[in-house]
Amino acid sequence: MRILYFADIRFPLERANGIQTMETCHALAERGHEVRLVVKGDTHVPARDPFEFYGLPATKRLVIERANAPAGAGIAARLGYLSFAFGRAFGRDRADVILTRDLGVASALLRLPHAMRAPLVYESHGFAPDVAVALPDLVADAQAPGAAKLRRLAAREAHVWRSAEGYVAITRGIIEHMQKDHGPRPRLAVVPDGTRPRGDAPGPLPAEPIVGYAGHLYAWKGVDVLLRALADVPEARGLVVGGHDKEPDLARLRGLAAELGIGERVTFTGAVAPSHVPRYLAQARILALPNPASAISTHFTSPLKLFEYMAAGRAIVASDLPAIREVLREGENALLVEPGSPSALAAAIRVLLDDEELAVRLARTAAADAATYTWARRAERLETLFNEVTAG
Repeated sequence: MRILYFADIRFPLERANGIQTMETCHALAERGHEVRLVVKGDTHVPARDPFEFYGLPATKRLVIERANAPAGAGIAARLGYLSFAFGRAFGRDRADVILTRDLGVASALLRLPHAMRAPLVYESHGFAPDVAVALPDLVADAQAPGAAKLRRLAAREAHVWRSAEGYVAITRGIIEHMQKDHGPRPRLAVVPDGTRPRGDAPGPLPAEPIVGYAGHLYAWKGVDVLLRALADVPEARGLVVGGHDKEPDLARLRGLAAELGIGERVTFTGAVAPSHVPRYLAQARILALPNPASAISTHFTSPLKLFEYMAAGRAIVASDLPAIREVLREGENALLVEPGSPSALAAAIRVLLDDEELAVRLARTAAADAATYTWARRAERLETLFNEVTAG
């Protein structure tokens, strides 16, 4: 099957959406599909090789094409990418399926007759108006949306839900939200994110009481909550993997650690190449997923770190949120705690530090469950939907 994937992002991209896009496309190529990933050029000089950056073997079945569009995130850049995407979607070498997680690209392509394009499958990672409203309180440099933008986003969501030949969501919560507002639709699938399988069984839990976190440092990720919890567990050390020097969150959290008096026992790595993250996770005895409740976290998120934690074979303590409960089970493969509560998180960390038998059992179960959430399994689930779409 020929799959055309549109991602209006600079590439390779350090953020989760870049990792998720590359891993998904590579896994589909590994299943024998011909995948063309259309992205924007790398802003890094010299330009980086995406396969090398993400630590994946090159394959001829995955072609990464950089759109001839202006750099940046302004209107001209957006229109340039859309124009390039239209040319690829309706060219002579038309794909069998178009896949995108870009709501604007999906909505634009779906406004043209079906006879002029391949069937389109949209992958939803949240309800855009809710996310736009929540972002200014969750991300330092996000701007509050106006009423016109919210109406436009809501209209696009409804249009794509009604018109896309296939619809994928990373959580059941997204599907339930859309069905409640817009009714049922055919050719629908819930396909969570994934992780790479480990070549061997995870090693024993480290003796040093390190509590690890990997990912971005936005407020809605809950690293603030983790630092406050660590202040109440003096025997534990913290390891925070991720963050960029040019963004305010890393400096903010370093400042918070100093203010709490735990600066000397919390290590901040800064930005780390995705392929290097597992070696840091292996250093931790406990891995934390401390998301507070928010418009993003509660029902929509399928964090890459969650599946990486599971594959790492470490005891997990996570916020008790509906989206998280789609994967984690209290007392079986993780401990789930009240979202946004440093005291609840600290109590769970103490339990896992004091009860090695429990920590080992949770870690082993999580590692076994991770086999259900590999990128290969994700590609298999997507392929099932693609076959329904092309047959329909």
